[in-house]
Amino acid sequence: MFLTLKAAFDHYLREAFERVVIDNNASEDATVIEVDSVNKHGILLEVVQVLTDMNLVITKAYITSDGGWFMDVFNVVDNDGNKIRDKEVIDCIQRRIETSAGFVSSRRGSVGVMPSEEHTSIELAGTDRPGLLSEVCAVLADLHCNVVNAEVWTHNARAAAVVHVTDYSTGCAIRDPKRLSTIKELLCNVLKGSDDLKTAKTMLSAPGVMHRERRLHQIMFADRDYERVDRAGLRAVEEGSSRPQVTLLNIEKEYTVITMRSKDRPKLLFDIVCTLTDMQYVVFHGMVNTGRMEAYQEFYIRHVDGLPISSEAERVRVIQCLEAAIERRASEGLELELCTEDRLGLLSDITRIFRENSLCIKRALISTKGGKAKDTFYVTDVTGNPVDPKIIDSVRQQIGQTALQVKHSSSLARKPPHQETTKDFTEFPMEWHLTQLPIHL
Repeated sequence: MFLTLKAAFDHYLREAFERVVIDNNASEDATVIEVDSVNKHGILLEVVQVLTDMNLVITKAYITSDGGWFMDVFNVVDNDGNKIRDKEVIDCIQRRIETSAGFVSSRRGSVGVMPSEEHTSIELAGTDRPGLLSEVCAVLADLHCNVVNAEVWTHNARAAAVVHVTDYSTGCAIRDPKRLSTIKELLCNVLKGSDDLKTAKTMLSAPGVMHRERRLHQIMFADRDYERVDRAGLRAVEEGSSRPQVTLLNIEKEYTVITMRSKDRPKLLFDIVCTLTDMQYVVFHGMVNTGRMEAYQEFYIRHVDGLPISSEAERVRVIQCLEAAIERRASEGLELELCTEDRLGLLSDITRIFRENSLCIKRALISTKGGKAKDTFYVTDVTGNPVDPKIIDSVRQQIGQTALQVKHSSSLARKPPHQETTKDFTEFPMEWHLTQLPIHL
């Protein structure tokens, strides 16, 4: 009887208080999204993932999830710094958050990912080196695998990629076990190289199982890219003052307080929350604030077992992992955008030209739609320094001036016009931050 009444009461609470409110009047310069829900592990990541996948920029956030309830507020704008005013987009945001938070049933395997049988998913991890992506793409082209989309990250001398391919002749996923085994073997040989200090990894996985960017974080975490290494050719700049600042402090044996300062960039909050979630930490309170150049984040966390960070080794590891999460997606180098007709071997040819001109790909995002390829590459020279403009001109002449466009250099990138200098929240004590978290009655 008691359980029946409790279940009925819980259902009443969900019906009465679970909600997503999107308000364009609460802030002068941002759309305010308020999410109230029954709390569960990972819900913060699911909501942030929805906002990130819809290309929304989170300028501020207030997070609280004590007492079994998740009550968060996000200030968001589009990539041009404007409020979200399109009714269809607003309705889509609401539906997707309600689905991810469990308000309504979903047919999706995970947030933002539709299970698919149309491609084969390949996961790669190994030691980074100039020309690595070119070699991988050459193998795939020789095996008549067409790359339909992919994402490649490099960090701390390690490389990781999630690549979706189809059979060129059928346009469908590759299912022949013998052929799949050959693909895996040849790619693993490429990744091993001649001086790999760690084991190269190639995995063929079912599509739609995991959000691609979250999976990349997991691959690099498993590869221990957060451990700093001294290798010839790594830029001294990597160890410079531009690195993120992460500090940890335990308060009253209740929480571990994490504060982070770094250059602001898209998807920064997702990368932080993704890492904390996969390391089995829960964010109970938090605040995010962005200025012209810097992002400040403060989280009150515990491990899923209810305890704060208790040892020096654990503290160091969390700091290293958060630093790595911030750095992995940092847009290092010159941004090049390729827009052209897709064909078998296109990516192999493009990356070969890059390699022959001594361009090093630090990060890449590959996509195809309707027979068109739209790829973004972040490149440096082989020493990690800015590329000579004459080399870029030569590369564009070989590929096509209209097909390959120079977007901008990350060193010159500026924030969208909406983001003005904001008050430094670190001037106030931690107790003040907690009192500023939104309270819902």
